[in-house]
Amino acid sequence: MAYWLLRSEPDAYSWQDLERDGATEWDGVRNATARILLKAMQPGDQAIFYHSNTEKAAVGIMEITRSWREDGADGKWASVAVKPLQKLPRPVTLAEIKAQPRLENMMMLKQSRLSCSKVEPDEWAVLMEMAGA
Repeated sequence: MAYWLLRSEPDAYSWQDLERDGATEWDGVRNATARILLKAMQPGDQAIFYHSNTEKAAVGIMEITRSWREDGADGKWASVAVKPLQKLPRPVTLAEIKAQPRLENMMMLKQSRLSCSKVEPDEWAVLMEMAGA
């Protein structure tokens, strides 16, 4: 199993929206590096749902339920299907992530503009510890 972080602006699509919907297509990502990452995701992988922009916090855990498929008429982009697993007991803010020395090499901090990023297993464990999960 691999671990990921997927970002969404909460006013566009929030954790609460995903819980209400029960599942969604994670689409609309238009970045070449993010496309490569989406294509690497497999069913059973887990992803942190991260509220970007206003809240800037990890808020929930999702499961990848379907590997990538083409997103868009030109076939250039990719999307995956996800479902909610659990809301984190407490959000983990970007400030907390940046302040945690064990997370200093996280892809989301090194390539901060990506809408999705890989999370290493040891980083996942630290994030879950910080969230009280």
